[in-house]
Amino acid sequence: MRNYIIRRILLIIPILIGISFISFLLINLNPSDPAEVALRVNEIVPTDEAVTAMREELGLDKPFFQRYIIWLGNSLRLDFGNSYVNNKPVSGEILNALPATLYLAAVALIMTLGISMIAGILCAIFEDSIGDKITRGIIFVATAMPNFWVGLLLMWLFAVKLDLFPTSGMRGFTSVVLPATTLSLSYIAIYTRLIRNSMIQNKNENYILYGRIRGLGNWVIIKHILKNSIQSSITALGMSIPKLISGTVIVENIFAWPGIGRLCVSAIFNRDYPIIQAYIVMMATLFVVCNLLVDIFSAFLDPRIRRMT
Repeated sequence: MRNYIIRRILLIIPILIGISFISFLLINLNPSDPAEVALRVNEIVPTDEAVTAMREELGLDKPFFQRYIIWLGNSLRLDFGNSYVNNKPVSGEILNALPATLYLAAVALIMTLGISMIAGILCAIFEDSIGDKITRGIIFVATAMPNFWVGLLLMWLFAVKLDLFPTSGMRGFTSVVLPATTLSLSYIAIYTRLIRNSMIQNKNENYILYGRIRGLGNWVIIKHILKNSIQSSITALGMSIPKLISGTVIVENIFAWPGIGRLCVSAIFNRDYPIIQAYIVMMATLFVVCNLLVDIFSAFLDPRIRRMT
């Protein structure tokens, strides 16, 4: 297991370096001059002298690869430069917005796990019943609906018409209900279907038939089915965590949630390249690290995975 973990960690190092290089390259391929952008967002007339001075201040007068090495070294120390808009450190701006996003993603994840587990298990136990068919219909509709449309519908019904929840902002637990529901709805549909299908498939395995022959009770058999079904969902669940965090961009802007997704959209409109660059690297790194943790956890549960790599 130790050798497997070391190999997996060594493999992600070139991946992370490649991600950082691509993100740096994409920003530098932008036709807009970052020095001119930095001047305009601060309402400074971009004269030739001002642009030249700003390029020297931002280090844009150096060769491309030299700038990349400097930026990479600073990024390893979590120094992504200063924002063009307010000249504050990008790391500080992200750290201020990150707790709100993590709070929203955590509530959405809890809702996803709780509802999908219960719905998936019940649908598998009562396969092809009326409740199972209705649940599958709801899953089909929920999967097809985009987040922004669901958010607007929930806001119109529960905030405007029924006046049960606030429409925007982060003011207590009630303010997180609508955005978390919007964010989790599609994942609830996916995992309910995944758990149901996996449990139905395991119900027909030989070990379940053997357990029934031995006279095991229904709940004991269901527990064994669920245990083997959950293992197949670990990878998908692990990759849902970074998707939940990165997927808050739309939801945060609909509900005016003060998180990192809203910060990123604001940076895009203002062409605040340091924040955009830091956001890209952070989200990509989150995906890679979560994938690594899922692989390690899967290898811990199933030794065959360690032998195959």
